[in-house]
Amino acid sequence: MRVNKNKDKTRRKTDLNQGRQPVIKTRKIVLFNKPFDVLCQFTDDQNRRTLQDFIPIKEVYAAGRLDRDSEGLLLLTNDGKLQNKLASPKHKTDKTYWVQVEGSPLDSDLIKLRKGVQLNDGPTLPAKVSIITEPNIWQRIPAIRERASIPTTWLSITINEGRNRQIRRMTANIGFPTLRLIRYSIGNWTLDDIVSGQYKQIDL
Repeated sequence: MRVNKNKDKTRRKTDLNQGRQPVIKTRKIVLFNKPFDVLCQFTDDQNRRTLQDFIPIKEVYAAGRLDRDSEGLLLLTNDGKLQNKLASPKHKTDKTYWVQVEGSPLDSDLIKLRKGVQLNDGPTLPAKVSIITEPNIWQRIPAIRERASIPTTWLSITINEGRNRQIRRMTANIGFPTLRLIRYSIGNWTLDDIVSGQYKQIDL
């Protein structure tokens, strides 16, 4: 009788694996309220402040980035699939920003952002934009430079792209430079109850 060697090897491998407990890796999600002037990385050869100064948790990596001069929600995880989903533009995860701009935009100005504006790397997708009252937030250190003769306005802007410095370029495009930029939410995760410089860990 002929024996199928491949089937025999598979059977022996299955027998060896029986009785073993599968290795279950706890999925970690860290919600961090990134302060101004902090890099979205754990090391830096110029001794600038990094995530290592705030987050002692091992094996988590940022899902997307937040500019050094921006503040707010940064999500870190050890789940590669989740990281890719949140960071990749093709998955179109909504991200909402609180944006303080110089000047007083009218609704006719904001309509341009809602339709999409032309940037040097192509047109933006339509954004959700509204004027909001100044949010109850922490003081930025250092404070932004405001000109007494020019008012400022707070906007809520939601996009699902992730281009370099996109929000700042969008508001500049319609004539209202961004003075302060805070990411409030990524998908269903928000900054709520997380103090600037602090984090909240979720194990799933």
